[in-house]
Amino acid sequence: MKIACEIIRDLLPLYHDGVCSMESRELVEEHLTECGSCSGELLAMDTVLPVSNEESQWDDAKSVIQLSKKWKKGMLRSVLKGMLSTAIAFAVLIIILYLFIDIKIVVRP
Repeated sequence: MKIACEIIRDLLPLYHDGVCSMESRELVEEHLTECGSCSGELLAMDTVLPVSNEESQWDDAKSVIQLSKKWKKGMLRSVLKGMLSTAIAFAVLIIILYLFIDIKIVVRP
């Protein structure tokens, strides 16, 4: 049976890792005996991918750390502003109630 290379390429990672079913394994092996392109794809999966530019990765990490610090500082500022605004609004409400509704605070000895 002739199977399209696209289907075999979808199965190759599973075949390479040894997690496909026995039927899929047999199908892939049969195709690999006839197709050099797919055999090359399978061999390419064994190569180690090079890590490039460790320096730029560190720069990216530093940028993320700085951005995180700015975000945390901004969040703290926002929380403090919210607390201050709430305290001011509460104080204004108490003053309005005291002045206009004639509620007196009674202190008993």
